[in-house]
Order: sequence, then structure tokens, then C-alpha cells
Amino acid sequence: MFQIRPSSLLRRARLAAPWLGLLLALPVVQAQEVAGLAPDLIARVQQLAQNGARAGMPAEARVVVEVGKLDPRLRLAPCLQVQPYLPAGLQMWGQTRIGLRCMDGRARWNVSLPVRVRVFARAVVASDPLPAGAVLVQEQLSMAEIDIAAEAGAVFSDATALQGRTLARPLAAGEAVRSPSLKLRQVFAAGDSVTVLASGPGYSVAGEGQALAAGLEGQNVKVRFENGRVVTGRAIGERRVEVLL
Repeated sequence: MFQIRPSSLLRRARLAAPWLGLLLALPVVQAQEVAGLAPDLIARVQQLAQNGARAGMPAEARVVVEVGKLDPRLRLAPCLQVQPYLPAGLQMWGQTRIGLRCMDGRARWNVSLPVRVRVFARAVVASDPLPAGAVLVQEQLSMAEIDIAAEAGAVFSDATALQGRTLARPLAAGEAVRSPSLKLRQVFAAGDSVTVLASGPGYSVAGEGQALAAGLEGQNVKVRFENGRVVTGRAIGERRVEVLL
């Protein structure tokens, strides 16, 4: 039988002791700490999500970020520097994700962390339950602070803009009036002369063109200018089309 003498074990322990002390002193983020999210990492994730959400919300709104958990099946290598980032194409709105990647050069991993971004602001809501097909009047509407990121669709901050609009689906009392809740409204007919508003970084211009199809509010439509050029824009109001360049 192969045996190790106690004196041999003692010598090995003495040789290993300095290295063991050095390893214990290193500020390594262990895999289980990453999976559980260290407090400073949670704070950076929340700040990143807050900054991303503020790009598309009303100035007076307040943002609450709820950080989820990494997939428990992940087995991440130890990492000295974990960097949170905004994944391309994802909005910091409602149920979304923040990327986490190891940046210390020793380990290579890149994972996504679920987050919920709640944006509270005042918006128009139904004062009482309203059936589909109801034609809205101001007496049926009121203002309330809601989570405007809870569902898809734009909300409204001015009840007068909804006067005469028709509901496409029923609303519960206190539920926000969102753009998908409304029946599409035709704002011009095919052949009508329309104002085309073109905008880009740092500039905005307007011109006149002819609608090649009926304009439904919020929907894309083609417009032809006098020189024959055809552009596609979004119908945004009475005889108005917006083109983003």
C-alpha cells in the first residue's frame, strides 16, 4: 500500500501556506456571489436601467427597477470585474434584460439578467368600466398615477385629445387609455394633400405631398412629392405625416 508520511504532509503544508494566504487576500468575485448579485453590482444595474428608461419617459415620471436573478443553472467562472451593459435593441421598459460580462481577462462569459422597469407617471384612465365601442367623453375620464411601462402602447396625458375617440376594447375602472385601446382613426384620404414633417438629429423640415393611400393614425403611408419622389411616413394627425431620417 502507498503511504504518505506525516513529515511529508507537514512540509507540503508549510510550502503551501504563503500561497494560500495570498489567494485568500485577493478580492475575487466567486461564481456563487455573481449568481447572488453583490450589492454594488445591483446598484450599478439599477442605475443603468434608470438611465436607459429616462430616455423615453416624461420628465416628472419616477422609475423603479426590480432586479431579478440569474439562471440558477449557470456555472460562472470567478471574475474580478463584472460589467453591466444595455443589450442592443432592448428598451429599458417593463420586463426586459441587462447584460453582464466578465472583463478581467481571466474568464470569458456574457450572460443576461432579467429586470423589471416600472415607470410611474400621471396618465388618462377610465373613471368607470367602459365597453368596447364606447365613444369617449371627458366625463368618463380622469387622471391617475400608473405604471405606464406595465403594458404595450402609448398613454395619454390630455383627456381632451381623446374626446370623440372610440374604444376598440373594454376598459376597467382605473385602467389606462392606451393607443391599442382605441379604434384606428382615418386622418386623411387617398389623394389628399398632406404636410410631411421630416426630422433628424438637430433639424426638422416640412413639405407638401400627395397621400397615395388613406391615412390611419399611427400607421405608415406612402406620400408622393411634386418631383415624383415617394417617401413612407407615419400618419400623426389631420393631413400630417411624420418621416424620421
